[in-house]
Order: sequence, then structure tokens, then C-alpha cells
Amino acid sequence: MKYFKYISLAFAGMLGLSSCSDFLDVDSPSQQDPDFVFSNTNDATQVLNGAYALFGEDPFTSRMSCVWMQNTDVEAYGPSAGRPNTAHRSDIWALQASEDASFADIYRAWNNNLLAIDRANQVIEGANASALAEDSEMKQIKGEAVCLKATRYLMLCNFWGDVPYFDVTAKFGEELDKPRTDKFIIYSKMLQELVDVENSMKFSDVNTGGIERMNRDYALGLIAKIALFRAGYAKTVDGQMKRADEYLDVTSNEELAVTYTDLSGNTVTARTYKDYYQMAKNYAQKLVNMKPRQLRADYASIFMDENEYRVVNNDEILYEVAFTESRGGDVGWCIGVTNTNSKKGNGTTTNQVGFTPTYYMSFSENDVRRDVTCAWWSHDNDTIAMASNVNSLNVGKWDRALATKELGAESSKGTGINWPLMRYSDVLLMLAEAENELNGPTALAKEMLTKVRARAFANSPEYSKDVTEYVENVSTDQAKFFNAIVDERAWEFGGECLRRFDLIRWNLYGQKLNECVKAMHDWGIASTSDFWDVMEDGTISMKPEAENIIAQNPDVQKYMNWADVVYYKIENSGTANEKAAIKRLNPKYRITEEEALENGYKLNKKWGSNLVSNVTTFEYNGVIYTKCEKTTNNAEGTAKYVLSGGNAEPKTTTVEVAVTELPGITRIRTYRESDAVMRMFRGYTGGGTGQGTGAVPYLLPIGTTTLTSSSVLNNDGYGFSSTYTGDDVPVVFGTISNPEYK
Repeated sequence: MKYFKYISLAFAGMLGLSSCSDFLDVDSPSQQDPDFVFSNTNDATQVLNGAYALFGEDPFTSRMSCVWMQNTDVEAYGPSAGRPNTAHRSDIWALQASEDASFADIYRAWNNNLLAIDRANQVIEGANASALAEDSEMKQIKGEAVCLKATRYLMLCNFWGDVPYFDVTAKFGEELDKPRTDKFIIYSKMLQELVDVENSMKFSDVNTGGIERMNRDYALGLIAKIALFRAGYAKTVDGQMKRADEYLDVTSNEELAVTYTDLSGNTVTARTYKDYYQMAKNYAQKLVNMKPRQLRADYASIFMDENEYRVVNNDEILYEVAFTESRGGDVGWCIGVTNTNSKKGNGTTTNQVGFTPTYYMSFSENDVRRDVTCAWWSHDNDTIAMASNVNSLNVGKWDRALATKELGAESSKGTGINWPLMRYSDVLLMLAEAENELNGPTALAKEMLTKVRARAFANSPEYSKDVTEYVENVSTDQAKFFNAIVDERAWEFGGECLRRFDLIRWNLYGQKLNECVKAMHDWGIASTSDFWDVMEDGTISMKPEAENIIAQNPDVQKYMNWADVVYYKIENSGTANEKAAIKRLNPKYRITEEEALENGYKLNKKWGSNLVSNVTTFEYNGVIYTKCEKTTNNAEGTAKYVLSGGNAEPKTTTVEVAVTELPGITRIRTYRESDAVMRMFRGYTGGGTGQGTGAVPYLLPIGTTTLTSSSVLNNDGYGFSSTYTGDDVPVVFGTISNPEYK
């Protein structure tokens, strides 16, 4: 049972401490006396609840938490064809949000963050001025407010880049129209605030509300995380990806410095990006040293706890956003296993978070995380079903069909399932990453990576190969170990929507998108039956007519054993509604249809073969036609071909020949990437090349309404384009012509 509820009317009167509308323009003076409110911890907690409560509104529940955290090489969802008629979330998925300043959701999310920050500032100031300032519970309240503020600024800076910084509460009559502050300065300021309060906070096992309120476990992890962002890359006003050291005076600008006490008790000041890696290591290791714990043995149970509304403190999850069914909480609605037409009280999903096909395929078959993370199943009419194709993979960690509370047959949003913001494995991998950056793949770095992989492959029949040998093999040099961390974070946190921000700080966003598109192309070509003959012994041979296409895509050979289709069967089909009822014969690798039938698997779904499409046209006398209809008159022994849709005159023509003769028509099949692949990252990789260059356009514009009320804010720079780019132009792999078509 949840102790802590964010959504409550109990704090409504407390929120009059400052009344803010657009861009924190203050309308009226304080309605409550802060001295009175912060004279006791109960009322102070109610004001703090006001900052937490904003997690329960749409800008966070289904926008900034997950839906807007796409499209990456991990989480991705398919935008619609062309540009939406109005500003839409699919513009953000497709990395085409630069012209969406009028999008109301962007405006609301901006305000939601700034209002949460202002409410956190109210708590910080009230706690500082309180007669109970040294009381342990008041210190905890202040610490939570600082964590809330830092979490919100981390989101703001990764969605909007440089943003206004507010270090004090918005007060009536003050000038609140502030220009952008560099994000690295904001990171530094937030780190200093966190460092100053962290040691006065309580760990989750003794804190009121446990992991449903921000606690010392989370504060230590958050310091490590923001330190990595401070050490990493971000987009600057000139549209480039840079570290702070590349364009700011990190050695003498005190706004970019943070002073803290290291594990040896020494006072240290971080300035350079290397210093911040050291800081990240220090605080990640501090948590590991102070509150050591084993990773949960059963990976799936982490998320099953959330499906079943079970909260476990001092365990895997360090902090999770506590939702209620009545207001807020879209886990299991916009993200999770698809549920449709339920008559048994499970309600309906409107899934808006999925995975790239290559993400699913990147897992080892022995990795337990794949079939927990990637939902290749769904629920329809309260029965289990196989995903329609490889582009229909949703997030398997949350499933409203497994909720222990009856949500109602007509329910959709507001499931009350909690959302994890940080897990202990995140801290372990951050520690491994920071240590490797500083000292290479040391014993400490290898130990942290091993802990995470050991759980994932605990039941592997090849445990030594998957864990011990793997870690040794990636530890031969620093770059190789870093790439292993990049991979491991993808496998460990898929569907938890950490990838977008990780790729930004690593400056790997563009590289990973290009690699993803290239892999989808090659796998799709390798799975296209028109290009290959399957021999009697099961070997695959290239058809001569496909030689040019294969020659231009030589990496296709790497994907020849990946599944073109997946064969499966459903036990108790029509009544079973459990994932276990679906049996897949070849979850990852290719087999022949004959082999599937021999094993009793008659059903199949397109896998790699869903990534390439073809368009058939017909050439006759120099004119290209889009359609050819053939009719045969057996009595007269003739065949008639009606061609239409010509690109020149005659637009329509008829060819009639004897059935034994060729009509002189050439059938042309043009092979191209599928619509889903074409649209996935089109704001970066579009335009018919499939490969983007330069910095990924990941930033959101500041909303029009906000700009109208500001004299200092604008959307100049930051790589924003003044014209729409990235229309639906597919990559064409080649053509195969048949001049003997009949």
C-alpha cells in the first residue's frame, strides 16, 4: 500500500505562497505566511507535496517521462506520413520539433517544469528561514525540494538546452523575465545545492514515504548522474555539440565550479570535465559503500512490483514517482504491453512508446532482459496475441492486464502504476563509466559491469561466456569498455527512457541513429526473398538479378542468419491470456518454413522482411505505368494487358497478344526501405540518404505564448531550422527488371 500520495487537495491552500501564471508572472502577493507554514513539518510537507504534485499532470505523466524520450536506437515510435496538420508529438519522435513553438504541449511542459522549480524554491527558502531549520525532518524536506529542483532542471536542460535559471522563489512585483542561462552553469549550481544537503537527508529505509519520496539514496545517485551530464556534451547556441571546457572558462568562472568532500575527507573543487567524472565516481561509490545491496535476483520482479502496487525500500529502485489512479499515472496506458477490447476490467492502452527492431535483435538469446523488456505479445479481447510484426514491439515491463487493482473495462489513463526514475543498477553502471573514463577498465569498473551482467545471465547455459569472458574481452582498452557500457545501459534500461539523455551527453546520438538505420537496411535486404534462393540443404544463395543491390550493401552478409519471419504457436488459443502461452520456434535466427512445419509451427509474423518494401511499375514503349491488369481468353488463346497510370501519353493503353507470346512489357520492382524505417528519424536521417550529419536536432523550441510574454527569450540559434525539413523520401536500394514479364 502506498504511503505517500502526490495528488491531494490537502495542500491546495498552501500553494498560495506565490501565485504564478505563464512564465512565472506573479499575480498576487503571498496568501499564506511562510513563517507560519514552516513553523511545523506537517504544513511544510504539504507545500513540498505541491512540487511533487506536478509529476501527476500530463506534461510529465505521458510527455516528458516517456513519450518525448524518443526516437533513439532503443525507444522509438513511428511518426505518421508526412507532416502532421498541426503540431504533434510525432514531430518530436521524428526529430522535427524545431517549428513546433505553437504546440500547446510544449508550452505546458515548459510551465510545468518552471512551476515545479518555483514550488521547490518556496520550500527551500521556507526551510532555511524556519525556526526548525536544524530539525532532521525539516532538513529532509529541504533536501527533497533540492532534489526535485535538480531533477526538473535536468529535464529542462535536455529538452530545451539553455534555459532561465531561478535560484529564489518568484515574488510579487519582481522582474521574472529572465534570459537563458548556460546549461553547464545550471548543472554546476544544482550539483552544489545537492552536495550541500545530501548528508542531511534520510535513506529510503528510514525516510517517511520510502522510495516514493526523494531520499538520500536517490540524492547520491542524482549527484553522480548530473556530474556526468556536467562532464558530457550538449548542444550550444551555435548548434554544435560541445563540452563546457570547449567554450566556457571553466578554470576561473566560479559559477562552473562545485566544491565537495571526497571519500577520503578532502575538500575538492570540480572545474574540468575530468573533475566532474571524478565527482560522479565519488558519489556513486559513496552510495555503494554506505548502502551496499545486491541487485534483485529476478529482473522481471522489479517491474512486477509496480504492476502490483508493491513498494520495496532499500532495494533495486532508489526513487519512483508515486501516482494515483484518480489523477496522473499513465504507465500501462501510453507505455507498456498493448491491451485492447478488455471485458474483464483491464481497460485499454494507447501505446506511444515502442522499440527499434534492431534493439530487440541486439540482445543475446541468453539475456533474460530481452523478453521482459520487449513485448512481442499483446492482449486483445482478453486473450494473448503475437505482435503483428517487428515494428510493433512495445514495452513489456508494465502491463495493465497484470495490475492487481481492477482498473475498469472502460479505463485508460490514470493507472496508478509508479514510474521509476532511478535504479541501483544505474548507479553501478555510472560508477563503471566514470572509473573507466578516469583510469581505464580497472578491477572496480569490471566489478560493477559484472554485477549487472551477472543478473541478466544468471540462468544462462553459457554463463562464463556471457559474463566472465565477455567482461574480460571488453576490458582490453578504455574505448572498448566504454562501448560496452553504452551497450549495457541500452539492455538494462530499455523502456525506462534513459537513452535519449545518455546519447546527448555522450555525443553519440547521431552515430547511433545512423548505425540503427544502416542495420535495419541490411537486415531487411538480407530478409527479402526476391534476392535469395534457399537451397535444399538450407543454405542461401544470392539470385543473379540481385547482384547490384547486394554489391552496394556488402554488410548484408552479417545479417543473413537473422530471422526474416518468426514462427510461433499459441497454446489454448482463444482462451489463454498469458505470455507463456505463446511458443516461438525462432525468436532471433532464421529457419526454413519446412523446418517450422516439421516442428508443428504453422503461424508466422514478418520480422526482418518487414523492413523493406517494393513498388512495382511496368514499362511499355518508354512509358512507365503504375498498374497492369491481365485477362486471358482461353477460347481464343489470347492475353490482354491493360496498362494505366502512365507518366506520359498514352496514360492508358492495351496490349493484346497470343498467350504464348511475350507482351513486350517490362516489370520493374523498386526496392526501398519500409515506411516505418523511413519515418523513424526523418528529421535527421531523412532526405533519401538514410544517414544524418552533424548534431541531431533534439531540442524543443520555447513556446510561442512564452515568447510573446518575454522581451529576452527567443529561439535563435541552437540548430533550429527556419524551414521544415525531412519529408518522406525513402532510401532506394535498387531495382530488378523482368523484360520477359507475361
